[in-house]
Amino acid sequence: MQVGLFATSPGDLTLRPVGLGGATEEVRFTQAAGVFDNVGLKGADSAGGWRKDAVGEMNQTDWEKYHKASGAGEEGGTITITGTGDIGPGGAEDGGRPVERALGGLPLGLLIVLVVAVRFATSEYRGAPITRRVLVAKAVVVGAVTFVTGLLAVGIVIPVGVAILKGNGISVIGVSALTGVRVVVGTAAVLALAATLALALGTLLRRVWLAILVAVLAIAVPYVVTFFPLLSDGLSQWLLRVTPAAGFAAQQTLIEYPQVVAHFAPAAGYFPLPWWAGVAVLCVYAVMLLGLALNRLPQSDERAEQPVEWR
Repeated sequence: MQVGLFATSPGDLTLRPVGLGGATEEVRFTQAAGVFDNVGLKGADSAGGWRKDAVGEMNQTDWEKYHKASGAGEEGGTITITGTGDIGPGGAEDGGRPVERALGGLPLGLLIVLVVAVRFATSEYRGAPITRRVLVAKAVVVGAVTFVTGLLAVGIVIPVGVAILKGNGISVIGVSALTGVRVVVGTAAVLALAATLALALGTLLRRVWLAILVAVLAIAVPYVVTFFPLLSDGLSQWLLRVTPAAGFAAQQTLIEYPQVVAHFAPAAGYFPLPWWAGVAVLCVYAVMLLGLALNRLPQSDERAEQPVEWR
């Protein structure tokens, strides 16, 4: 049996207001110390004495470099133990970056996907009728092409980006192989669903500029403004629950632990919904708008009374 004593102390978290109600976190170092005397050790292994182990990364802060380092020491039968940090798995609060932060160019890629999808919806020759069969075929094509392209792009960017970060001395929070696959496949699926939604908007609104504007405001803007600490945490969480941007929860790898002191906000990489629930919200929007678009179109060329004009 292994027994022992430990000391730890969570940091002091202060939120500094920025933007339009957002906040950035400032964590100050704290350290706890315990002094124990009259501690005896008996048994077959008592001759070896106590063993000192550091759990997690310790003695890494500037405060510890110039003050007392965390650890354990024994003198005259008195054991002094000092420690810092939370009792929980390491994460972004320890200075490490999540792997999804390597996807810094995703907002730009999303804008391109939305514009191309709307243009694809309005690509019929003037005077040619658009039927339900045509729209379904377009949805399949734009969804499949976007998914495959996104899968290749994200599958390359994440490992290369992580390697670059580590090569520059920036720590990256490790994830399991299954989680890594979910991030890559999930992000590609979200881009495909966003493209399908934009396609449906283009068909419904029949105005290229208006469809692009609505798609950007509904998907890209909520994702971008919550990526940075611009809005209040409550407003950011609300946007990522009720807008199609909720689907980007598929790329989250951080886990919120209630016993850990940290700023669990969207700007810090924490989505308000589980990844599957966020994708479900985006699916509902895509299916609903595609259904409305199909209902508005004739079933076949024979039933098309007049051509659709795009502007």
